[in-house]
Amino acid sequence: MLKLVPAHCCVCKDEDAIPVGTGEDFEYRTSSDTFHAMRCRGCGVVYLNPRPAQEEFARIYPPTYHAFNFSPSEFGLIYRIRRRLEAGRVRGWCESLPHNARILDVGCGDGFHLGILRDYGERGWTLEGIEIDERAARAARAAGLNVHQGKVEELNLPESSYDLVLLIMTIEHVEDPKRILSRIRSLLRPGGSLVVVTDNTDSLDHRLFGRRWWGGYHFPRHYYLFNRRSLEALAHSVGLEVAKLSTCMTPVNWVYSIHNMLVDRKAPGWVVNRFTLTSPVSLTLFTVWDRLLQMFGKGGILRAVLRKPR
Repeated sequence: MLKLVPAHCCVCKDEDAIPVGTGEDFEYRTSSDTFHAMRCRGCGVVYLNPRPAQEEFARIYPPTYHAFNFSPSEFGLIYRIRRRLEAGRVRGWCESLPHNARILDVGCGDGFHLGILRDYGERGWTLEGIEIDERAARAARAAGLNVHQGKVEELNLPESSYDLVLLIMTIEHVEDPKRILSRIRSLLRPGGSLVVVTDNTDSLDHRLFGRRWWGGYHFPRHYYLFNRRSLEALAHSVGLEVAKLSTCMTPVNWVYSIHNMLVDRKAPGWVVNRFTLTSPVSLTLFTVWDRLLQMFGKGGILRAVLRKPR
């Protein structure tokens, strides 16, 4: 059993919440615990309560964790397709940046997005990453990327220096999102932007699977989850302006949701393995499906552009 600690809403700072989901670590089986997702009555933040203690980090993120080595040798065609799709998104976020912009990727993992920026961005850009996990940081540095190991709120970085900060599928993993966003605000230049990409609790997949199997819970690694209203509330609480808030498509939570349901129901391994991050058929199918949902503003993940006021 994991050592667990109590949690509360990161925006309202209280425990006035109702249960919305219960599940297990269906993906990595790092423990036999049952975990509980709660929704704050005030702002709508969904959070894990109780959650793993800080000293359990290495256990709940095993060496096989996908973000530590999302490589072409491991993921093949899926890696190449995702890289092409993400390159288009990242370039869109960087359109208005100067040729000498300074960019920081917080929670950069093995440097996947930094590598895209290096290969497709302006040559004058200064690219930096921050990663708390030593294994992932080491992989990023081996790829020739400049990555600081540690927590963004504890590292000695120059304030008011960055034109763009990326927080891609990271905010849901941190113990105090409000503290993280406040620190990032101090690092941004006046008028600088923060891009937040995170799971969407107002998605159709959450509505269908949210009582137990929803992939966005990622039990027990996702501590805080948002919808539009709660993400706006978090941004405003630290003095960031919401320049844009929309959804975008992803097949991942659909695939994980079905995977979790099959594992929970003890389906044969060959069936379960059809719904993983290395399954091109299921990923392709749900990419098409979530793209259709995205046309109606119901994509599986949120994408927010937040700005530091001038």
